[in-house]
Amino acid sequence: MRIALLFLLSALFLSAKAQKQLFFDDRAYEEQIKTILLYPASETTRANLLPAAAPLQQQNLLLEFDDIQDSRNNYYAKLIHCNYDWTKSSLMDLDFMTQYNETTINDYENSSGFFLPYVHYKLEVPRVKLPGNYLLIVYRDGDKNDLILSKRMMIYDPRAGLVQDNQMSGTGALKATNQQINFTISYQGLQVINPMESIHVTIRQNQRWDNARMNVQPSFIREDISQLEYRFFDQDKQFSAGNEFRFVDFRSLNFPGQNTGTLNRSVKPFELYVQPEKSREGLAYAQYSDLNGGYAIENSDYQDAYVSGNYIFVNFLLNAKQVNGEVYINGALNNWQRNDDNRMTYNAAKSAYEGRMLLKQGWYNYEYWVESKTLPGNYLEGSHFETENTYDILVYYKSLQPSADLLIGYFSMDINPR
Repeated sequence: MRIALLFLLSALFLSAKAQKQLFFDDRAYEEQIKTILLYPASETTRANLLPAAAPLQQQNLLLEFDDIQDSRNNYYAKLIHCNYDWTKSSLMDLDFMTQYNETTINDYENSSGFFLPYVHYKLEVPRVKLPGNYLLIVYRDGDKNDLILSKRMMIYDPRAGLVQDNQMSGTGALKATNQQINFTISYQGLQVINPMESIHVTIRQNQRWDNARMNVQPSFIREDISQLEYRFFDQDKQFSAGNEFRFVDFRSLNFPGQNTGTLNRSVKPFELYVQPEKSREGLAYAQYSDLNGGYAIENSDYQDAYVSGNYIFVNFLLNAKQVNGEVYINGALNNWQRNDDNRMTYNAAKSAYEGRMLLKQGWYNYEYWVESKTLPGNYLEGSHFETENTYDILVYYKSLQPSADLLIGYFSMDINPR
């Protein structure tokens, strides 16, 4: 067992030696960095499911992540100010920081799990002076090129207003699969000369950035009353509603929960096999509650899930015909990215797709996503206008002084709330 663990840790360490390039998105740059969470510190149940956003006057964002090894590293954090489209802005650190822009991560704890040793790190994100988009990066030993992770976050100053329109379904043939969100933004009190150039709106679905719509143009401009109307009747401005997410519950390894199959305890880490699943393409909509693609780190075997939760290999099996494209296990469990970690392989003998991921104990949402030139991403899941989704509306104002995209509105809109 000890030899196998050392081999796995060694493999993770060697993979970290590859040359690193900073990406302005959510990702881990080393395979042993797992379970990255950035959320508002709160007494709310499952607070980690909240978006990484906070008002300017009440900044309380908390970063947590695991490093799968048995010794502590010297990690540092830094904030990068970004434009509305998540490119680096021209602002200097002193323009937006209230303190020196490098923070040592001193809050850490060794795991008490007995499969893979890991160190759990925690950081209260430093305060900033300006609302806007920020990329939080973590690196080793003060070397900003030795990246560990990057995570997007938003600080907003609620100066804009939003009124929601109740017409939210698609039109015509799109009604069964799409969702349409209509709203009006008011910007009274702001000296806006040309709202088409100085106001930018982003819409995202279920906190995911892979299908977010940036710089969405208004349908009507009413400068006399400082309002912008957004009415999305065209297909390219609507969102595919998708389906309720699949889920698996392995909060307990003594008594695995829903949708779990066999659990192989003869190997370390354990191997969990999710119940075999089928394509939902063409099936009718089935209503149930989900986490909108998120996951909750919970451990019903012990009290503190963050340091007592065990990492196990989770095996997925999707019975389906081979499609023209790549299939991925998709969700917040992999930062909504599609890469080698969550790519599935087709087993012709089983007529099924297989995938395997190293995950921490908890309750996970996911979907099977298709990357194809001919098929939609949710081809294997189906899409229904009845699906419950949460949309975030982000309103940016390009100020003259400072010359930056300020986030002046952050609104959440629930479609088909349960």
